[in-house]
Parts: sequence; C-alpha cells; structure tokens
Amino acid sequence: MRIGLAANQAHHSHAESALFRWLRASQQGIRELDIRLHAVGRTYDAIVRDGVLGDYAGLLRYPYGREGGLMKLVAEIVGLPESGRALDGAVYLMHPVDPSSIFPEAIALKRQCVIHQKPFISTVASARDWVELERILAGFAPDPGADALHALEHQTLALIAHDAMKPQMVAYAAEHFDVLSRFAQRIATGTTGQRLNELAWSRGWPQEQDWVQRYQSGPMGGDAQIADLVLERRCQRALFFEDPHVARQHEADIQLLERAVTTVTDDAVCMTSPAVARRWAEAVRRRAELRPC
Repeated sequence: MRIGLAANQAHHSHAESALFRWLRASQQGIRELDIRLHAVGRTYDAIVRDGVLGDYAGLLRYPYGREGGLMKLVAEIVGLPESGRALDGAVYLMHPVDPSSIFPEAIALKRQCVIHQKPFISTVASARDWVELERILAGFAPDPGADALHALEHQTLALIAHDAMKPQMVAYAAEHFDVLSRFAQRIATGTTGQRLNELAWSRGWPQEQDWVQRYQSGPMGGDAQIADLVLERRCQRALFFEDPHVARQHEADIQLLERAVTTVTDDAVCMTSPAVARRWAEAVRRRAELRPC
C-alpha cells in the first residue's frame, strides 16, 4: 500500500506536533501493513530528525513542496501510465491557518482523491482511524488504543451530501443502516436529512422520531451550523460525500466545515467518498465482532 504524506509546518515543528502524535499512535499498524509512506521533503526530514519510525524502510522521500513534491503526489493519486506508479491515498495533515493548505496543489490533492475514490486524510483522528480500519480488514487484532474512536454509542455523526451525491448517501445509509444506527446521534443538512429520515421510517424506525436531526441546507448555512458543533467537540465524525465536478455557490461554507475539522485535528474524523465510507463500515462490523463493547 502506497500513501502520500505531507504535513503543514506547524504539524511537524516539535516532538508533540500532530504528525508525531499520529505516527507514535499508529506506527505498529504502519509496520504491520507495510505501508509505503511517500513523504514530501520537509515532512520526510522531520520524521527522520524525530526518529519516530526508526529505520523503517517504507519511508520514501519526495522533493520539497516548493520543488513540486506535493504536485507529484497529486499526479500519482491519478496514476502515471508510463511507470505504473499510483498512490492508494494521501495523508495531508492540515493546519487551519497555514496558507499552503489552500495552494492549488493542496486543493487538487483532495479533489483527485475524491474523484478516484481514495482516502484523503487531513486530521490526526482520521489518520489513526484509517490505519485501524485497514488493520482490521487485513485480519489483525483490534488495537485497544483505538477503542475511543470506535465508541460510536457516544458520538455524533454528520451526514452531508451534495445534490448529485444524495442518492449515493441514501443508498449507503440503507446498506449500512445497522452501523449508522449505533451512533448516539446523527445530524445532516436539510434535504439530505429529510431523505435519510424517510429511509429510516421505511425501515421501521418510529414515525414520531427523527433518525437524523436536520439542520439548514448547505447554501442556507447548514455546513456552518455543523462546523460549530465540530469546534465544540459535539460532532466527532462526518461523512461528506462531495461532488468535485460542479461549481458550488456556497464553497466558503464548505471550506468552513473542512477548516473546523482540521482545527480539532485529534478529535474529528472525516471521510469524503462512498468507497472509503464503505470500507470503514465493513471494518466497524468486523471490529465489533472481535472486540465486543
């Protein structure tokens, strides 16, 4: 498995930075899965300097960002026909006030991950969660250190989908209704929430009870309302099915929600494609069988 890796400078500037919190928590899983980390220059240098991965042979160096390192990650997410090289996803730990996180190559990295249905991971919690789900799907025993991430009965889940993706969100919820129903609370923006409630009622959920608490539609401020819950640590996980092919009039609101997630990097998990969300749901079921709550 090949994963692109980058972190904004504030996330690797000292030993307790976000990058090293993730690597310390997940290095066993990284080694077990033999994940090849294709790290952009400064991120690579910081890992070597800290020594957190020791002599791990799967750490590979790419050029500095100013020399095109992040651009190369974007190209390899898409895939390079002449070399056959392709990345399976990207971990890009974003700091909410670092301007480089909105450079074209940073935006393109996320967009191409969404288009090609590969994981785009921008927070410490998401990175830890992703390593654990891949461990479970590979047949490894659950990591007790990841139990808090899987305490769904104490978490709130946000379900957000752009117009073209709403049918996929409803189909996903129907397929994984059991997993999503484990959450203490589910929230959603307007139309998505109504469709999900109608699905739940058709599945026998009490008609007088909403399965999803509805907020405003995205253009009317629903993304901003959910962002506030994320910042207050009252929403721990988001499924955000994005449509990367259309211009979005409320792009600023979408970016606000994404920035809120990266602000609470140790506490918020975000998944941005149906393929990644399906793998997560499968891992949740397997993990529950192996480590009953």
